[in-house]
Amino acid sequence: MLTRKSLLAGASALAALSLVAPAFAQEPIKIGEINSYKVFAAFLDPYKKGMELAVDQVNAAGGVLGRKIEVVSRDDNGNPADAVRAAEELLSREKVAFLIGTFPSNVGLAVADFAKQKKTLFIAAEPLTDKIVWDQANPYTFRLRTSTYMQTAMLIPDAVKLHKKRWAIVYPNYEYGQSATAAFKKLLKEKQPDVEFVAEQATPLGKIDAGAVVQALADAKPDAIFSSLFGPDLAKFVRAGSERGLFKGVEVFDLLGGEPEYLDPLKDEAPDGWYVTGYPWNDIKTPEHKKFLDAYQAKFKDYPRLGSVVGYSTVMSAVAAIKKAGSLDQEKLVAAMAGLAVDTPFGPITYRPIDHQSTMGTFVGQLGVKDGKGYMKTWRFVDGKDALPSDDDVKKMRPAN
Repeated sequence: MLTRKSLLAGASALAALSLVAPAFAQEPIKIGEINSYKVFAAFLDPYKKGMELAVDQVNAAGGVLGRKIEVVSRDDNGNPADAVRAAEELLSREKVAFLIGTFPSNVGLAVADFAKQKKTLFIAAEPLTDKIVWDQANPYTFRLRTSTYMQTAMLIPDAVKLHKKRWAIVYPNYEYGQSATAAFKKLLKEKQPDVEFVAEQATPLGKIDAGAVVQALADAKPDAIFSSLFGPDLAKFVRAGSERGLFKGVEVFDLLGGEPEYLDPLKDEAPDGWYVTGYPWNDIKTPEHKKFLDAYQAKFKDYPRLGSVVGYSTVMSAVAAIKKAGSLDQEKLVAAMAGLAVDTPFGPITYRPIDHQSTMGTFVGQLGVKDGKGYMKTWRFVDGKDALPSDDDVKKMRPAN
Protein backbone atom coordinates (compact mmCIF):
# COMPACT_ATOMS: atom_id res chain seq x y z
CA MET A 1 0.00 0.00 0.00
CA LEU A 2 1.36 3.40 -1.00
CA THR A 3 1.76 5.90 1.82
CA ARG A 4 2.67 9.55 1.83
CA LYS A 5 6.05 8.57 3.28
CA SER A 6 6.81 6.08 0.46
CA LEU A 7 5.73 8.55 -2.21
CA LEU A 8 8.05 11.21 -0.78
CA ALA A 9 10.89 8.68 -0.65
CA GLY A 10 10.32 7.75 -4.30
CA ALA A 11 10.29 11.39 -5.36
CA SER A 12 13.53 12.01 -3.49
CA ALA A 13 15.18 9.02 -5.21
CA LEU A 14 14.13 10.27 -8.65
CA ALA A 15 15.46 13.73 -7.87
CA ALA A 16 18.77 12.29 -6.75
CA LEU A 17 19.00 10.16 -9.90
CA SER A 18 18.46 13.20 -12.10
CA LEU A 19 21.35 14.95 -10.37
CA VAL A 20 23.87 12.12 -10.85
CA ALA A 21 23.00 11.32 -14.48
CA PRO A 22 22.72 14.64 -16.35
CA ALA A 23 24.42 13.22 -19.46
CA PHE A 24 21.41 11.01 -20.16
CA ALA A 25 18.70 13.60 -19.52
CA GLN A 26 18.41 14.73 -23.17
CA GLU A 27 18.45 13.20 -26.61
CA PRO A 28 22.00 12.42 -27.88
CA ILE A 29 23.84 14.79 -30.17
CA LYS A 30 23.85 13.07 -33.55
CA ILE A 31 26.88 13.48 -35.82
CA GLY A 32 26.37 12.45 -39.45
CA GLU A 33 29.13 10.31 -40.94
CA ILE A 34 29.53 9.29 -44.58
CA ASN A 35 32.04 6.79 -45.96
CA SER A 36 32.83 4.16 -48.57
CA TYR A 37 32.65 1.13 -46.29
CA LYS A 38 31.99 -1.50 -48.92
CA VAL A 39 34.57 -0.16 -51.39
CA PHE A 40 37.50 0.51 -49.04
CA ALA A 41 36.87 -1.98 -46.24
CA ALA A 42 40.56 -2.55 -45.42
CA PHE A 43 40.86 1.03 -44.17
CA LEU A 44 37.32 1.76 -43.09
CA ASP A 45 36.60 -1.27 -40.91
CA PRO A 46 39.40 -0.21 -38.53
CA TYR A 47 38.29 3.43 -38.96
CA LYS A 48 34.82 2.54 -37.72
CA LYS A 49 36.33 0.80 -34.69
CA GLY A 50 38.37 3.90 -33.95
CA MET A 51 35.19 5.99 -34.03
CA GLU A 52 33.43 3.51 -31.75
CA LEU A 53 36.24 3.67 -29.19
CA ALA A 54 36.13 7.47 -29.18
CA VAL A 55 32.34 7.55 -28.76
CA ASP A 56 32.55 5.09 -25.85
CA GLN A 57 35.23 7.16 -24.11
CA VAL A 58 33.40 10.46 -24.58
CA ASN A 59 30.08 9.09 -23.32
CA ALA A 60 31.70 7.32 -20.36
CA ALA A 61 33.17 10.68 -19.37
CA GLY A 62 29.72 12.34 -19.40
CA GLY A 63 29.28 13.24 -23.07
CA VAL A 64 29.39 16.82 -24.28
CA LEU A 65 27.09 19.72 -23.37
CA GLY A 66 25.45 17.31 -20.93
CA ARG A 67 24.43 14.93 -23.72
CA LYS A 68 25.68 11.67 -25.18
CA ILE A 69 27.06 11.69 -28.69
CA GLU A 70 25.94 9.29 -31.39
CA VAL A 71 27.53 8.78 -34.81
CA VAL A 72 24.98 8.00 -37.53
CA SER A 73 26.78 6.47 -40.53
CA ARG A 74 25.84 6.04 -44.19
CA ASP A 75 27.70 4.17 -46.96
CA ASP A 76 28.32 6.28 -50.08
CA ASN A 77 29.51 3.36 -52.27
CA GLY A 78 32.56 5.42 -53.25
CA ASN A 79 30.25 7.57 -55.38
CA PRO A 80 30.03 11.40 -55.09
CA ALA A 81 26.32 11.53 -56.01
CA ASP A 82 25.44 8.85 -53.45
CA ALA A 83 27.46 10.71 -50.83
CA VAL A 84 25.55 13.94 -51.42
CA ARG A 85 22.22 12.11 -51.19
CA ALA A 86 23.36 10.52 -47.93
CA ALA A 87 24.43 13.91 -46.58
CA GLU A 88 21.03 15.39 -47.43
CA GLU A 89 19.23 12.50 -45.73
CA LEU A 90 21.38 12.78 -42.61
CA LEU A 91 20.61 16.47 -42.27
CA SER A 92 16.92 16.41 -43.15
CA ARG A 93 15.74 13.10 -41.71
CA GLU A 94 18.24 12.21 -39.00
CA LYS A 95 18.67 15.84 -37.90
CA VAL A 96 22.41 15.43 -37.36
CA ALA A 97 24.33 18.38 -35.95
CA PHE A 98 26.94 18.36 -38.75
CA LEU A 99 28.93 16.04 -41.04
CA ILE A 100 32.20 14.09 -40.81
CA GLY A 101 33.97 11.39 -42.81
CA THR A 102 34.55 10.40 -46.48
CA PHE A 103 37.52 8.52 -47.98
CA PRO A 104 38.03 9.03 -51.75
CA SER A 105 39.10 12.54 -52.69
CA ASN A 106 36.38 13.02 -55.32
CA VAL A 107 33.72 12.07 -52.77
CA GLY A 108 35.23 14.39 -50.17
CA LEU A 109 35.12 17.29 -52.62
CA ALA A 110 31.46 16.60 -53.41
CA VAL A 111 30.45 16.57 -49.73
CA ALA A 112 32.55 19.69 -49.10
CA ASP A 113 30.62 21.53 -51.81
CA PHE A 114 27.34 20.28 -50.32
CA ALA A 115 28.41 21.55 -46.88
CA LYS A 116 29.16 24.93 -48.40
CA GLN A 117 25.70 25.13 -50.00
CA LYS A 118 23.98 24.05 -46.78
CA LYS A 119 26.28 26.16 -44.55
CA THR A 120 26.98 23.08 -42.45
CA LEU A 121 30.25 22.12 -40.79
CA PHE A 122 32.06 19.22 -42.48
CA ILE A 123 35.16 17.61 -40.96
CA ALA A 124 36.76 15.66 -43.81
CA ALA A 125 38.48 12.68 -42.22
CA GLU A 126 40.48 10.94 -44.93
CA PRO A 127 40.23 12.49 -48.45
CA LEU A 128 43.80 13.54 -49.21
CA THR A 129 43.35 15.91 -52.15
CA ASP A 130 44.92 19.33 -51.72
CA LYS A 131 41.93 20.98 -53.39
CA ILE A 132 39.69 20.42 -50.36
CA VAL A 133 41.62 22.99 -48.31
CA TRP A 134 43.14 25.09 -51.10
CA ASP A 135 41.82 25.46 -54.67
CA GLN A 136 38.22 24.43 -53.91
CA ALA A 137 38.17 25.31 -50.21
CA ASN A 138 35.16 26.77 -48.42
CA PRO A 139 34.50 28.25 -44.96
CA TYR A 140 32.60 25.17 -43.69
CA THR A 141 35.10 22.42 -44.53
CA PHE A 142 38.07 21.33 -42.41
CA ARG A 143 40.39 18.39 -43.07
CA LEU A 144 42.02 16.08 -40.50
CA ARG A 145 44.33 13.77 -42.43
CA THR A 146 47.79 14.64 -43.73
CA SER A 147 47.26 15.66 -47.37
CA THR A 148 48.88 14.46 -50.59
CA TYR A 149 51.04 17.60 -50.66
CA MET A 150 52.13 17.10 -47.04
CA GLN A 151 52.98 13.41 -47.36
CA THR A 152 54.78 13.99 -50.65
CA ALA A 153 56.75 16.85 -49.08
CA MET A 154 57.78 14.47 -46.29
CA LEU A 155 59.25 12.04 -48.86
CA ILE A 156 61.05 14.67 -50.96
CA PRO A 157 64.17 15.01 -48.73
CA ASP A 158 64.98 11.30 -49.21
CA ALA A 159 64.33 11.55 -52.95
CA VAL A 160 66.64 14.55 -53.27
CA LYS A 161 69.43 12.84 -51.30
CA LEU A 162 69.43 9.97 -53.81
CA HIS A 163 69.74 12.43 -56.72
CA LYS A 164 68.18 10.08 -59.25
CA LYS A 165 67.64 11.80 -62.58
CA ARG A 166 65.17 9.57 -64.47
CA TRP A 167 61.84 9.12 -62.65
CA ALA A 168 58.79 7.08 -63.64
CA ILE A 169 55.39 7.64 -62.02
CA VAL A 170 52.40 5.36 -61.49
CA TYR A 171 49.15 6.42 -59.84
CA PRO A 172 45.42 5.62 -59.57
CA ASN A 173 43.67 7.82 -62.10
CA TYR A 174 41.32 9.88 -59.92
CA GLU A 175 41.65 13.01 -57.80
CA TYR A 176 43.92 11.57 -55.09
CA GLY A 177 46.45 10.05 -57.50
CA GLN A 178 46.41 13.08 -59.78
CA SER A 179 46.94 15.40 -56.81
CA ALA A 180 49.81 13.31 -55.42
CA THR A 181 51.53 13.15 -58.80
CA ALA A 182 51.25 16.90 -59.36
CA ALA A 183 52.68 17.63 -55.90
CA PHE A 184 55.58 15.20 -56.35
CA LYS A 185 56.59 16.57 -59.75
CA LYS A 186 56.40 20.18 -58.53
CA LEU A 187 58.28 19.66 -55.29
CA LEU A 188 61.03 17.46 -56.73
CA LYS A 189 61.59 19.80 -59.67
CA GLU A 190 62.02 22.71 -57.27
CA LYS A 191 64.73 20.87 -55.34
CA GLN A 192 66.32 19.07 -58.31
CA PRO A 193 65.85 21.05 -61.53
CA ASP A 194 67.67 18.49 -63.71
CA VAL A 195 65.15 15.71 -62.96
CA GLU A 196 63.40 14.01 -65.90
CA PHE A 197 60.02 12.27 -65.79
CA VAL A 198 60.45 9.53 -68.35
CA ALA A 199 57.18 7.57 -67.96
CA GLU A 200 53.77 8.05 -66.40
CA GLN A 201 51.14 5.36 -65.93
CA ALA A 202 47.64 6.37 -64.80
CA THR A 203 45.69 3.24 -63.85
CA PRO A 204 41.95 2.83 -63.24
CA LEU A 205 41.29 2.56 -59.50
CA GLY A 206 40.92 -1.09 -58.48
CA LYS A 207 41.49 -2.33 -62.01
CA ILE A 208 45.22 -2.08 -62.63
CA ASP A 209 46.66 -4.16 -65.47
CA ALA A 210 49.82 -4.75 -63.49
CA GLY A 211 51.73 -6.65 -66.17
CA ALA A 212 51.24 -3.94 -68.78
CA VAL A 213 52.04 -1.15 -66.31
CA VAL A 214 55.25 -2.85 -65.17
CA GLN A 215 56.36 -3.44 -68.75
CA ALA A 216 55.73 0.20 -69.71
CA LEU A 217 57.76 1.43 -66.75
CA ALA A 218 60.56 -1.06 -67.42
CA ASP A 219 60.77 0.07 -71.05
CA ALA A 220 61.45 3.64 -69.86
CA LYS A 221 64.51 2.46 -67.87
CA PRO A 222 63.95 4.74 -64.85
CA ASP A 223 66.42 5.27 -62.01
CA ALA A 224 63.54 5.68 -59.55
CA ILE A 225 59.76 5.28 -59.34
CA PHE A 226 57.14 7.31 -57.49
CA SER A 227 53.87 5.48 -56.80
CA SER A 228 50.65 6.53 -55.10
CA LEU A 229 49.04 3.11 -55.57
CA PHE A 230 47.38 1.49 -52.56
CA GLY A 231 45.24 -1.51 -51.65
CA PRO A 232 44.86 -4.39 -54.15
CA ASP A 233 46.37 -2.25 -56.93
CA LEU A 234 49.57 -1.85 -54.92
CA ALA A 235 49.74 -5.57 -54.14
CA LYS A 236 49.38 -6.50 -57.82
CA PHE A 237 52.01 -3.94 -58.81
CA VAL A 238 54.48 -5.22 -56.22
CA ARG A 239 54.06 -8.82 -57.32
CA ALA A 240 54.25 -8.13 -61.05
CA GLY A 241 57.21 -5.79 -60.61
CA SER A 242 59.09 -8.29 -58.46
CA GLU A 243 58.46 -11.14 -60.89
CA ARG A 244 59.71 -9.09 -63.85
CA GLY A 245 62.69 -7.51 -62.08
CA LEU A 246 61.42 -3.94 -62.38
CA PHE A 247 62.70 -2.93 -58.94
CA LYS A 248 66.27 -4.25 -59.26
CA GLY A 249 68.63 -1.29 -58.98
CA VAL A 250 65.66 1.10 -58.93
CA GLU A 251 64.66 3.20 -55.92
CA VAL A 252 60.92 3.16 -55.23
CA PHE A 253 58.80 5.63 -53.26
CA ASP A 254 55.20 4.76 -52.45
CA LEU A 255 53.01 7.35 -50.75
CA LEU A 256 50.92 5.06 -48.49
CA GLY A 257 52.90 1.82 -48.63
CA GLY A 258 53.75 1.70 -44.92
CA GLU A 259 50.14 1.78 -43.72
CA PRO A 260 49.24 -1.59 -42.15
CA GLU A 261 46.05 -1.76 -44.22
CA TYR A 262 48.14 -2.09 -47.39
CA LEU A 263 51.44 -3.46 -46.06
CA ASP A 264 50.19 -6.38 -43.96
CA PRO A 265 48.46 -8.27 -46.83
CA LEU A 266 51.81 -8.43 -48.69
CA LYS A 267 53.39 -10.50 -45.87
CA ASP A 268 56.87 -11.65 -46.99
CA GLU A 269 56.35 -10.10 -50.43
CA ALA A 270 56.71 -6.63 -48.92
CA PRO A 271 59.33 -4.79 -50.98
CA ASP A 272 62.51 -4.27 -48.97
CA GLY A 273 63.97 -0.77 -49.05
CA TRP A 274 60.98 1.12 -50.45
CA TYR A 275 60.52 4.64 -49.09
CA VAL A 276 57.03 5.14 -47.67
CA THR A 277 54.79 6.97 -45.27
CA GLY A 278 52.97 4.71 -42.84
CA TYR A 279 52.14 3.71 -39.28
CA PRO A 280 54.61 1.53 -37.30
CA TRP A 281 52.03 1.01 -34.55
CA ASN A 282 54.01 -1.54 -32.53
CA ASP A 283 57.15 0.63 -32.28
CA ILE A 284 55.64 3.95 -31.16
CA LYS A 285 56.37 4.54 -27.47
CA THR A 286 54.80 7.94 -26.77
CA PRO A 287 52.37 8.13 -23.80
CA GLU A 288 49.45 9.30 -25.95
CA HIS A 289 49.88 6.45 -28.41
CA LYS A 290 50.34 3.84 -25.69
CA LYS A 291 47.10 4.99 -24.04
CA PHE A 292 45.25 4.66 -27.36
CA LEU A 293 46.88 1.33 -28.23
CA ASP A 294 46.05 -0.23 -24.86
CA ALA A 295 42.42 0.91 -25.02
CA TYR A 296 42.01 -0.26 -28.62
CA GLN A 297 43.49 -3.69 -28.02
CA ALA A 298 41.46 -4.15 -24.83
CA LYS A 299 38.22 -3.40 -26.66
CA PHE A 300 38.79 -5.14 -30.00
CA LYS A 301 41.45 -7.78 -29.26
CA ASP A 302 43.23 -6.58 -32.39
CA TYR A 303 45.97 -4.10 -33.31
CA PRO A 304 45.05 -0.67 -34.72
CA ARG A 305 45.55 0.31 -38.32
CA LEU A 306 45.99 3.87 -39.53
CA GLY A 307 42.25 3.99 -40.17
CA SER A 308 41.72 3.36 -36.46
CA VAL A 309 43.69 6.51 -35.60
CA VAL A 310 41.85 8.56 -38.22
CA GLY A 311 38.39 7.43 -37.05
CA TYR A 312 39.25 8.06 -33.40
CA SER A 313 40.77 11.48 -34.09
CA THR A 314 37.85 12.57 -36.28
CA VAL A 315 35.34 11.96 -33.50
CA MET A 316 37.59 13.64 -30.95
CA SER A 317 37.87 16.64 -33.28
CA ALA A 318 34.08 16.83 -33.55
CA VAL A 319 33.67 16.66 -29.77
CA ALA A 320 36.36 19.28 -29.17
CA ALA A 321 34.60 21.62 -31.61
CA ILE A 322 31.25 21.22 -29.81
CA LYS A 323 32.87 21.83 -26.43
CA LYS A 324 34.68 24.94 -27.64
CA ALA A 325 31.59 26.32 -29.40
CA GLY A 326 29.35 25.54 -26.43
CA SER A 327 26.59 25.20 -28.99
CA LEU A 328 25.43 23.36 -32.10
CA ASP A 329 25.01 26.60 -34.02
CA GLN A 330 26.83 26.16 -37.34
CA GLU A 331 28.60 29.52 -37.36
CA LYS A 332 29.79 29.00 -33.77
CA LEU A 333 31.03 25.50 -34.65
CA VAL A 334 32.93 26.80 -37.68
CA ALA A 335 34.46 29.57 -35.59
CA ALA A 336 35.47 26.98 -32.98
CA MET A 337 37.18 24.79 -35.61
CA ALA A 338 39.54 27.60 -36.66
CA GLY A 339 42.60 27.12 -34.47
CA LEU A 340 41.02 24.16 -32.65
CA ALA A 341 43.50 22.10 -30.62
CA VAL A 342 42.85 18.35 -30.33
CA ASP A 343 44.75 15.57 -28.58
CA THR A 344 45.24 12.53 -30.84
CA PRO A 345 47.20 9.25 -30.62
CA PHE A 346 49.92 11.01 -32.68
CA GLY A 347 50.07 13.94 -30.25
CA PRO A 348 48.37 17.35 -30.22
CA ILE A 349 47.18 18.83 -33.50
CA THR A 350 45.72 22.18 -34.54
CA TYR A 351 43.29 23.03 -37.31
CA ARG A 352 44.97 26.00 -38.97
CA PRO A 353 42.77 29.09 -39.35
CA ILE A 354 44.47 30.01 -42.63
CA ASP A 355 43.41 26.92 -44.59
CA HIS A 356 41.44 24.60 -42.24
CA GLN A 357 44.11 21.89 -42.56
CA SER A 358 45.07 20.04 -39.40
CA THR A 359 48.71 19.70 -38.44
CA MET A 360 48.45 15.91 -37.98
CA GLY A 361 51.78 14.38 -38.92
CA THR A 362 52.81 10.94 -40.08
CA PHE A 363 55.68 8.47 -40.08
CA VAL A 364 58.25 8.33 -42.90
CA GLY A 365 60.81 5.60 -43.49
CA GLN A 366 61.75 2.44 -45.38
CA LEU A 367 60.21 -1.00 -45.56
CA GLY A 368 61.80 -4.26 -44.52
CA VAL A 369 60.73 -7.87 -43.98
CA LYS A 370 61.03 -9.65 -40.63
CA ASP A 371 59.50 -12.95 -39.51
CA GLY A 372 57.62 -13.22 -42.80
CA LYS A 373 55.99 -9.81 -42.47
CA GLY A 374 56.54 -6.37 -43.89
CA TYR A 375 57.33 -3.56 -41.48
CA MET A 376 58.86 -0.08 -41.36
CA LYS A 377 62.47 -0.90 -40.47
CA THR A 378 63.49 2.75 -40.26
CA TRP A 379 61.14 5.63 -39.53
CA ARG A 380 60.84 9.12 -38.21
CA PHE A 381 57.78 11.16 -37.27
CA VAL A 382 57.23 14.36 -39.25
CA ASP A 383 54.95 17.01 -37.75
CA GLY A 384 52.36 18.14 -40.26
CA LYS A 385 53.08 21.82 -39.66
CA ASP A 386 56.59 21.29 -41.04
CA ALA A 387 55.31 19.92 -44.37
CA LEU A 388 52.99 22.73 -45.43
CA PRO A 389 53.56 25.63 -47.85
CA SER A 390 54.05 29.17 -46.62
CA ASP A 391 51.10 31.31 -45.58
CA ASP A 392 51.69 33.53 -48.63
CA ASP A 393 51.45 30.53 -50.96
CA VAL A 394 48.29 29.31 -49.20
CA LYS A 395 46.67 32.72 -49.62
CA LYS A 396 47.33 32.56 -53.36
CA MET A 397 45.72 29.10 -53.64
CA ARG A 398 42.75 29.42 -51.30
CA PRO A 399 39.67 31.39 -52.45
CA ALA A 400 39.08 34.64 -50.56
CA ASN A 401 35.65 33.47 -49.34
